[in-house]
Amino acid sequence: MYVITYKRMATAIEHANPIGRRIRALRDAMELSLRDLAQRSGVSAPMLSQVERGETSPTLAVAERIAQGLDLRLSQLLRLDEAGQVAIVRADERRPGTSDPASGHSAEILTPPLPGQRAELSRHVLAARASTGGPGDPPMHEPGSRETALVQSGRVVLRIDGERHELAEGDCVTFDADLPHHFENPGDDDAVLLAVVSAGLRRS
Repeated sequence: MYVITYKRMATAIEHANPIGRRIRALRDAMELSLRDLAQRSGVSAPMLSQVERGETSPTLAVAERIAQGLDLRLSQLLRLDEAGQVAIVRADERRPGTSDPASGHSAEILTPPLPGQRAELSRHVLAARASTGGPGDPPMHEPGSRETALVQSGRVVLRIDGERHELAEGDCVTFDADLPHHFENPGDDDAVLLAVVSAGLRRS
């Protein structure tokens, strides 16, 4: 929870859970150095370091520039438009994912639609001999995206950038999701995948 206090012309942010830890976590997730974020936000690296360590509270103006450097709105950085720190999606509340059920591929989104969220967990069911990448399936992900997929049941084949990888139940794979790819089910029974896509992360 963040409290905004107004002191004459200056505006400071008081917080029970330091905003600095959130800024550091977001910066690390984007694989940005302090210098990178300083260049993106216009806030000096020493000031950013002080904020992250909790040595100073940023003014609203500074916080807004930091938010812009992290590709967020100020309200997203401060979590003002979130109901709380814990969000639960019940089994009957899952959102349908972009898929093509007619081709044997169905998908559900398991994560809530929170602002500023940079990763999405989805569950995919592939019928026998079906594959992802049908007419209703999403296009290749944005540049820098990474995907991690876990085979919950069945067998699948990942075809990515001209290569073929066989995966059995319990196997987990991580790959650059901005490359051409799709999953196939070569078996006679349904295959189930859990997939996490992290958007816009730089490749190491």
